[in-house]
Amino acid sequence: MDAEQVLLLLVAALAAGWVDAVVGGGGLIQLPALLVAVPGQPVAAALATNKLGSIAGTTSAAVAYLRKAKPDTKVAVPAGVLAVACAAVGALCAAAISSDVLKPVIMIVLLAVAAIVVAKPDLGRTPRPVLRTRRRVAAAVLVPGVLIAFYDGLVGPGTGTFLVIAFTTILGMDFVNASATSKIINAGTNLGALAVFAVQGHVLWAIGLAMAVCNAVGAWLGARTAINRGAGFVRVVLLCVVAALVAKLAWEQFG
Repeated sequence: MDAEQVLLLLVAALAAGWVDAVVGGGGLIQLPALLVAVPGQPVAAALATNKLGSIAGTTSAAVAYLRKAKPDTKVAVPAGVLAVACAAVGALCAAAISSDVLKPVIMIVLLAVAAIVVAKPDLGRTPRPVLRTRRRVAAAVLVPGVLIAFYDGLVGPGTGTFLVIAFTTILGMDFVNASATSKIINAGTNLGALAVFAVQGHVLWAIGLAMAVCNAVGAWLGARTAINRGAGFVRVVLLCVVAALVAKLAWEQFG
C-alpha cells in the first residue's frame, strides 16, 4: 500500500468518524475507501477493518456525548450488552445470507425513514417524555439491542441512523440525545462484529489501527458539532445521510 492509499484511508476515517458521531452512516465513507484503497483483499477484510476503525469512533463519540449531552444509560447499557451478542450472531450469518436479497428491503426502510422525518418536521427537535412508558422502554432496549444489532453484524450500512430514528420514534428523544444514546449501542454492535471477524482472521490490523485513531478524532469533533449546533442541524445531516445511503444501495443493486 503506497502513501496515497494510506492518506485516502486516514482522511476517509476522519470524515466517517464525524458523520457517524452526528447521525450515523460513517460506513458510507470508510467502507468504500477500504474497498478502493486495498484491492485484492476479500470483502470480509474491508468489513472487518471498517469495524476496527468504527469502534474507536463510536467509543470516542460516546465519551464526548457523556460530558455534554444526556444519553439514556438505563436504555443504552442493557441494549448495548445485548448488541454485542446479537451483532456477533449477525456477523456469523453474514456469509450465509446474500446481501442482494436484503438491499431492496433496506432501501424501502430507509425511504420510509426519510418520509417520516420529512412528514414530521417536529420529530426529534424537542424531547417528548410523555412517550416514555414501560412498554416503550422495553421496545427501546430490544429493537436496537437485538434487531438493529443483528443487522449491523449482518450488513452494516446505516446502523447509526436506524438507532437514532428508533430512539426518537419509540421514546420521543430529541436528535442530539438520541445520537448520544445510540453511540453506546453502536459501540456494542461494532465490538460484537469485530470479535467474530478477528477470530476469523479478516482484520487488517496495521491500517485498521491507524484509521481507528483518525475515526476517533473525527467522532469527537462530530459529537461536539452536534451538541453545539443542536437537533435542527442533526435533522438536516440525517436526511442527507439517508439520501446517500439509498443512492449507494440503489447503485449497488441496479447500477
